[in-house]
Amino acid sequence: MKDVFAKKRLGQHFLTDLNIAQKIADQLDFVDYDKVLEIGPGMGVLTQFLNLKKGTLDLIEIDQESVIYLHQKFPELKNHIHLGDILKIDLTTIFPSGDFAIIGNFPYNISSQILFKTLRKQSSYSFFLRNVSKGSSTQNLWKSWK
Repeated sequence: MKDVFAKKRLGQHFLTDLNIAQKIADQLDFVDYDKVLEIGPGMGVLTQFLNLKKGTLDLIEIDQESVIYLHQKFPELKNHIHLGDILKIDLTTIFPSGDFAIIGNFPYNISSQILFKTLRKQSSYSFFLRNVSKGSSTQNLWKSWK
């Protein structure tokens, strides 16, 4: 399986630290939800830990090369890997009802747009966690609400 390289034009920055990925995944408590949406999984470093959790995991990835890689790495998620732009996808086509968690290592240049789009389009989230990186600085931001 050939590695995927981050594409600057897509604002990609792949999470590579397994320890950080595990800590991010461990933030999910599955108290009020059993579905998780990972935005921008890249090469699946965070995905591998999320996939061990209970519940349903869906992925949205804009990069065709990453989607092919993810299909090879996680064949059990075949029907849960969606090629598309998070800013254009109707989330109700993935999760028609019920609360779900949103998690991801979002591209810095569109992280605010992702937050506002998801808040406008969905009535409630149980959990929202994003890991935003720019250069060498990284922030973990999370919020639970209904």
